Amino acid sequence: MGKLQKKDVFAVTGMACAACAGSVESMIASLQGVSSASVNYAGANVYVVYNPDEVTPTDFVRSVESIGYGLIIEEENLNEKLAEIEFKHFNDLKRKLWVAAIFTFPVFVLSMFHIILFENKNWILLFLSLPVILFSGSEFYLNAWKQAKHRMVNMDTLVALSTGIAFIFSFLNTILPGIFLRAGLEPHVYFESATVIITFILAGKFLEERSKSKASSVIRSLMGLQPKNLTVLRDGAELELPLSMVAPGDKVMVRPGDRIPVDGVVESGDSYIDESMISGEPLPVFKNAGTNVFAGTLNSKGNLVISASKTGKNTLLAGIIAMVQEAQSAKPPIQKLADKIASVFVPIVLALSALTFITWWVFGPQPSVTFAFITTISVLIIACPCALGLATPTALMAGIGRGASQGILIRNAENLETACTINAVIFDKTGTLTTGKPTVTKSEWFKEDESLKQLLYSLEKRSGHPLAYVIAALFEGTEMLPVDNFEDIPGKGIKASYQNSNCLVGNKALMLENNIPVPLGSAEDNSVFFALNSEIVAGFSIEDTLRDNAAEAVSKLHKQGIEVFMLTGDKEAAAALMAEQAGIRNYFAGVLPADKNNFVKELKQKGYNVAMVGDGINDSAALAEADLGIAMATGSDIALDSAGIILMKGDLRAVAEAISLSKITVRIIRQNFFWAFFYNIIAIPIAAGLLYPFTGFLLSPMIAGAAMAMSSVTVVMNSLRLKRVVL
Repeated sequence: MGKLQKKDVFAVTGMACAACAGSVESMIASLQGVSSASVNYAGANVYVVYNPDEVTPTDFVRSVESIGYGLIIEEENLNEKLAEIEFKHFNDLKRKLWVAAIFTFPVFVLSMFHIILFENKNWILLFLSLPVILFSGSEFYLNAWKQAKHRMVNMDTLVALSTGIAFIFSFLNTILPGIFLRAGLEPHVYFESATVIITFILAGKFLEERSKSKASSVIRSLMGLQPKNLTVLRDGAELELPLSMVAPGDKVMVRPGDRIPVDGVVESGDSYIDESMISGEPLPVFKNAGTNVFAGTLNSKGNLVISASKTGKNTLLAGIIAMVQEAQSAKPPIQKLADKIASVFVPIVLALSALTFITWWVFGPQPSVTFAFITTISVLIIACPCALGLATPTALMAGIGRGASQGILIRNAENLETACTINAVIFDKTGTLTTGKPTVTKSEWFKEDESLKQLLYSLEKRSGHPLAYVIAALFEGTEMLPVDNFEDIPGKGIKASYQNSNCLVGNKALMLENNIPVPLGSAEDNSVFFALNSEIVAGFSIEDTLRDNAAEAVSKLHKQGIEVFMLTGDKEAAAALMAEQAGIRNYFAGVLPADKNNFVKELKQKGYNVAMVGDGINDSAALAEADLGIAMATGSDIALDSAGIILMKGDLRAVAEAISLSKITVRIIRQNFFWAFFYNIIAIPIAAGLLYPFTGFLLSPMIAGAAMAMSSVTVVMNSLRLKRVVL
């Protein structure tokens, strides 16, 4: 018998980069009894599979805290705790960015334009730089120290070293300028290099954190569908209890407009339940005694008493939450391209700077230590990853701006990179390919009489049926007639009388129950009939309609060589009709959320890179599982949070345009990385003094700083080209 395996997701706090996520993951995974640990940096959580007999969540906390991070294992008020921590961290970062920007600007102006306000200008620069270094830049130095303790390096290491050494060098030249003057050298200061680098990198982190904070709200959006308190009937009394105290077998009261808090069976009452979050079917489903209901679905009309069968983590909604969590965490954290390069680039630069110092110290002219110090500083400054830090966020901002003008919102660079490889697109039907709003697609009157339309309007305006308003809307503004003996027949329709005439409005079952023959070809499940005195006088077909340009969007994807699929929880007939109208050959009906999730997994196992396009809660797990999630802006909050790309205008042609835009943007990002290193490849050897033995030329740290700035300008200008691209 195998070991007992438990799966849990815990919130992680204090992570500042993808390398932090790797550290947390490795620490937990190394514990005895842990089978696997996977950290989702964007979602700020860790998915752990472990044996509870060998290791406990408390052990995870101790392990993570030992390297400077936090882990939240309590479930009570988890959303509030995470929101509070996230809000505080985001505000701290924003405050640091503002401080850096405010103090860096005068430092830059005074340094670069050689403005002399006072004789001791260097002292002014020193005091202006202190808040940037000690407050705004503190995160870089702390992170670099954490990485160093575990014998690791990342971009923070280069930022900390280059800005730290530039600041210390400038600090010494300010308070002890005689050291360099006695050596016959000008005591230059490089406060602007240190402060500008920190400000630029903070700006990039701010953009990243803003996207990450939105992504981390995915699970909280789903959990928000579970009411904290509910009404339970015990011993004839109504008790207001927290959800955690409700057990299977309890009788739960659900009022109109409330979300159902548990999975269970209706004991008494009847109502129409919006189950679109589960099934994707646009029409509310009639529920009465003996029928099943699910947590998170919306009670739209009557009072219900439900016998709870599953509560808490065992409900269908909790299952969807677990699927979203597992789908997000199961994907290995995609390292930022800058961090991938840094894993090689940073050690090389550190090695070159050390080699430069030793070479000049041993073989350089006198004073050799001074020459060694200057060249080492130049190498570190010119290799500083300012342009590298800007490569992604500047292109991302330009790409987002270009996409926004086309109705496309792109969340982050990882999704852009992924979109380039997409070769299969899955569409949800209801609310995605279709409008998600039932409308009358066909009406037929067997008797032409305006007074009959007035009567039908009067009947439907009084009805509580979810489809009644659709028909009533056809005759809005018509004068109401006084009808008598009005009766709402749950699940079937309505009956009433008017001037000694019997009136019926409802489905086929209501007509046959009253011995009224239904016209051939009009017996679909979504047909509504109006009968007067046992004779049908009108019939209506109510359908969810295809979005404008949906067929054109599918055609564009086919032309790009992309396979297109449609999944829906709706019935086979409705699915077949929409698939035919949209030009989709591959479709599947009656699909539940877990089935959608599994279908995505199956396509990925077959080698497809999958994009999922959806709008509802029932699509959220599949959106998270897919290589790329694309959501409609009119969709649910959880669908929006699960997606990497959001279509703001509801125009499905934007799916193909988003893929094209991603290819162009990623190409720009890669070009940015080339330009970011182009100056380094040329200038690092020069900064190290390679030309000095032949020409006597030695690159000063000031010129090194200018070269570093030039690479940043090149990157920004290249990114701005995205605003003019044709998709």
